Amino acid sequence: MISFVVPAYNEEKYLGPTLAAIHAAAKETGEPYEIVVADDASADATAAVAEQGGARVVRVEKRQIAGTRNAGARASTGELIFFVDADTLVNGPLVNEALAALRSGAVGGGARVRVDPAPAVARAFMVVFNPLYFGLGRVAAGCFVFCTRAAFEAVGGFDESYYASEEIWFSRALRREGRFVIVRNYVVSSSRKLDHHTPGQIVWMFVRMAAGGRAALRRHGPGTAFWYPDKR
Repeated sequence: MISFVVPAYNEEKYLGPTLAAIHAAAKETGEPYEIVVADDASADATAAVAEQGGARVVRVEKRQIAGTRNAGARASTGELIFFVDADTLVNGPLVNEALAALRSGAVGGGARVRVDPAPAVARAFMVVFNPLYFGLGRVAAGCFVFCTRAAFEAVGGFDESYYASEEIWFSRALRREGRFVIVRNYVVSSSRKLDHHTPGQIVWMFVRMAAGGRAALRRHGPGTAFWYPDKR
């Protein structure tokens, strides 16, 4: 069984298409599957959209992405776990490629990312970011991470001491357990973070985050504002 775990906080706008894409991709695999939406104290119709979209809803009160992913994974039942963000679209070839990697002995992995819709500056950034982050860095994007349940349990899930960059530490932990792959197919994620920040604001946030080091990633504040906006 494949468990698709979707962390969600006020995601009524994006969640429906994400769930539809998961259903379509999962059906292409021919494997049994489930979708678990970990609803992290949403104040909108996220839970209703999840139920209408054929997902099982797990209510959590964490307001932290690592803890929300962990809660969803621990409520799921599959031996293979796919973490998909609520604004991210998967597809059949992508999921099949990830499954083939897991079936051949990989413990986990991720995929390169396309952002859509995206301004020209964002597209140019991804041209550089994809080969560096996924190719050389061999780190999964938070919007799409997959692993075996055995590997998830062996590393203790996502490190809940972090409010951001948790996928980096999770990827590194999985690599210590065995083969970690970045598949060739792309996942498509929304450009919504760019809707509320200018390029200058984004650069400044990352400068402050770098100056604060890991401590800045372990609390809500300027270093994590990019990932925890007040509004969707």
